[in-house]
Amino acid sequence: MISYARQDQEDGTAAPAADEHIAPAPRVSVQAFCETIETAASVQAAGEDRRLDKAHLKIQMGGMAAAVEAYRTAPTPNVILLETDDRSDILAGLDQLATVCDAGTRVIVVGRVNDVTLYRELVRRGISDYMIAPVTPLDVVRSICGLFSVPEAKAVGRIIAVVGAKGGVGASTVAHNVAWAIARDLALDLGRRRSRPRLRHRGS
Repeated sequence: MISYARQDQEDGTAAPAADEHIAPAPRVSVQAFCETIETAASVQAAGEDRRLDKAHLKIQMGGMAAAVEAYRTAPTPNVILLETDDRSDILAGLDQLATVCDAGTRVIVVGRVNDVTLYRELVRRGISDYMIAPVTPLDVVRSICGLFSVPEAKAVGRIIAVVGAKGGVGASTVAHNVAWAIARDLALDLGRRRSRPRLRHRGS
């Protein structure tokens, strides 16, 4: 899907972003090759977003040509973000990039041509996403995280927190026993310690 960087209201002001849930990205490597300072700044700001805390982000200038040259002698990361500003350069550059890019690498292109024919050609060549410049940090976060999110997937875990009002009230003991009880009910192997830990009571 083509990502539009912004949508303006009828009065010319920027439309407020709707509240949406963006699942955080896993521990992946992301390398961006930008051509403009504005895009590089947006990518840098996106890297400071909590949803990309686990991602290792690296930003370089030079666009498509720099990416092709960099990966002639180096392995490609999980995600490559490329900025380009000319339609012919996009397709020709991608052909060159394909010769040095690993098969499992996902590519995001930032361009300035709003053309569905171009978008279809990019998809046919294996591009994961195409964003129209100028892009905001949220656009970058949404695009990268969207590559690894599965909306239809069901939640696979829960978080149970044990909080103590102060030190020495037994929160660690409660948390330990709760964890043991959950593991027992789920028939998980607790390793060498098979016996249930005993609650200790300190007399006054």
